[in-house]
Amino acid sequence: MLELDAVTAGYERGKPVVRDAHLVVAPGEAVGLLGPSGCGKSTLARVAALLHRPDAGTVTLDGRPVTGWRHRAPREQRTAIGVVFQQPRLSADPRLSLRDLIAEPLRATGRRAEAATAVRELSRTVGLGDDLLGRRPHEVSDGQLQRACLARALVLRPRWLVCDEMTAMLDASTTAALVAVVEEYRLEHGAGLLAVGHDRVLLERWCDRTVRWEDVAAA
Repeated sequence: MLELDAVTAGYERGKPVVRDAHLVVAPGEAVGLLGPSGCGKSTLARVAALLHRPDAGTVTLDGRPVTGWRHRAPREQRTAIGVVFQQPRLSADPRLSLRDLIAEPLRATGRRAEAATAVRELSRTVGLGDDLLGRRPHEVSDGQLQRACLARALVLRPRWLVCDEMTAMLDASTTAALVAVVEEYRLEHGAGLLAVGHDRVLLERWCDRTVRWEDVAAA
């Protein structure tokens, strides 16, 4: 279970972006979080992905309270969550080739020997040709880069996925392809999914249930 209980979070002391938020995602469940731009969805997604420490409240992952955030989170918890952001160019190291970008989490966790096979398999899964893997982010399109970012999120075989506006910058065909990859992964591995967005139609098609921001967090 991924559970956020009474979470308040922000970036300046005394100025919370999220107030008293409650959200639960069960193993294997796809939950869509629907809300307008600027309401705090991305901040809550970062808390759920263990990338932002809340000012108050608790996050529980697989029955264990989260006590560390970012690199201070226990490895078992940190690697259990894969995350894909809205803007791939802000989340990808511009110095890395797509091949190294996908392999980055494996190398960071001391699993370099698995990198070549994993990159080859996942690049095919997300629809990246071998000719693109040697290119850097500025040499590929937004859609191609987001495919690589999704592959990076899946490379450690996480039990949970957080997709924060993953398809907002993509065309319809790329959106459909990446949503299909996530859905196949979720069904195959029993992973839980938190999909954040403002496109009600997409979230309702993609997810088992959709919750509105006003039903999650206090105004």
